[in-house]
Formats: sequence, C-alpha cells, structure tokens
Amino acid sequence: MFNIALNTFRELVRSRLLALILLFSVATILFSIVLASLSLGQAERVVLDFGLSMIEVSGLVAVVFVGGQMLAREIEGRTIYLILSKPISRKAFVLGKFLGFALVLAVIYLSETAVLAGLLWYENFEIGKLFFLASSFSYAKLLVTFAIVIFFTTFATPMLSILFSLGVFVASHSANAVADMAERTKSVALSYFAQGLSVTLPNFEALSYPKKIIATGIPLPDSVILTSAAHSALYLCLILIFAMLVFSHKNFENA
Repeated sequence: MFNIALNTFRELVRSRLLALILLFSVATILFSIVLASLSLGQAERVVLDFGLSMIEVSGLVAVVFVGGQMLAREIEGRTIYLILSKPISRKAFVLGKFLGFALVLAVIYLSETAVLAGLLWYENFEIGKLFFLASSFSYAKLLVTFAIVIFFTTFATPMLSILFSLGVFVASHSANAVADMAERTKSVALSYFAQGLSVTLPNFEALSYPKKIIATGIPLPDSVILTSAAHSALYLCLILIFAMLVFSHKNFENA
C-alpha cells in the first residue's frame, strides 16, 4: 500500500497540470493585493478571504480533474493487471492511491498557504489561528471530495465521476441554506429534504465556518466547528470503505 502511495506521489509531482494549477493559484493569491487596494478599510479581510478561496478552488480543480483520472488511467492503460498480479489487494491499491494523492495535495496546500502567509506578513497583516484553521478545514474538505471522486470512479466513467462529484460538492455546501429556506417557508417537505442532505452528505458549509469568521468577524462556538470536523472525518472513512468494496468486486474485463 505504501509503495502504491509513494509511486502515485512520484507520478503526480511530475504532472504539468498540477504545476499549472499551482502557478495559477499563486498568481491569483498575489493578485489579492490589487483587490485589497480597491477596498475601503477592509484590505486585510479581502486578502485573507480571497486568498483562502483561491487555495480551495485550485485544490478542487486538482482533485476533480487530476484525481478523477487516476484509476481510469490505470485501467485503460492495463497497468492495473500488472499491479494486482503482485501480492497486493484491491483495497490496498485504492487506499494507496488515496494516500499518494493526499500527500501531493498537502504539498500544494502547504506551498500556497506559505505564499499567502508570506503576503500577509509582508503587508503587516495579522496571521492568527483562524487562518491556519481555515486552511486545514479546506484541505479536509477536499480530502472528503477526493474520496467521493474515487468512489464514483469505481463504477462510472471519468466524465460522469467529475459531474457527480461536483454535484455532491455543491449540494454539501447547500444543506444549511436549504434548512434555512425550509424554516422561512414552513415547508415540511423541504425540511425533510434538508435533513436528508445533512445526514447523507458531509456538511461542507460547516467546514467553511473559520473562513466565514474571517470574512464576517462573527464568532461561532468551538463545539460547532469540532462536531463538523468529526462528522466529515467519519464521512471520509465511510466513503473510502465503500469505494474499496466496490473496487474489490469490479470486473475489469467490462471496464
């Protein structure tokens, strides 16, 4: 499993697409200084919010368009047969791929976070714990998204996997909005739908709380943030287990 993870990491760090994503993200983070100069007394908040948003967007692009192709390339290139002919299970193969990409994503995130932190330091802006908490939660959010991508790629085409994963990502940000709408409209059906979303999907909106605190200045109880993190960690484990189970019974001859 660890050899699969290491080989995946070595393969992905040479990816030109990932390098372009990283360069584009760094460029947009630096561009936040221009936007901050146009704000009226909100320069620090603009740099933080825009920079953290660009880091998450670049990570999402990497997860969906690079991570979504990993298993498909192994199957289409027939290298999956060579790998599985060795003493390694299909479950370990999936887990190794996940860990390898998670390590690459961590390197990208650390690089972009360091650039943003350096920019904040250069501009004499405060770098508090919320900054690192927001970046960490954003990384956790993308790890869950990547697990969802892997799950879909075990039984769907890469294009459908991308569409399904993006749909889940958007829906996971909308559970709280749907619940608020149900409360305002007093709709029972909408309320049940919101509860269904909150149970079956990770609450990405809650994982965005640290970034929202930075943007709005309104604090939230620590218990809410910790509960959201625990729920996402549980969801990550469950979706990975489902992905490994489906991949274990996949018929490659029909792939």
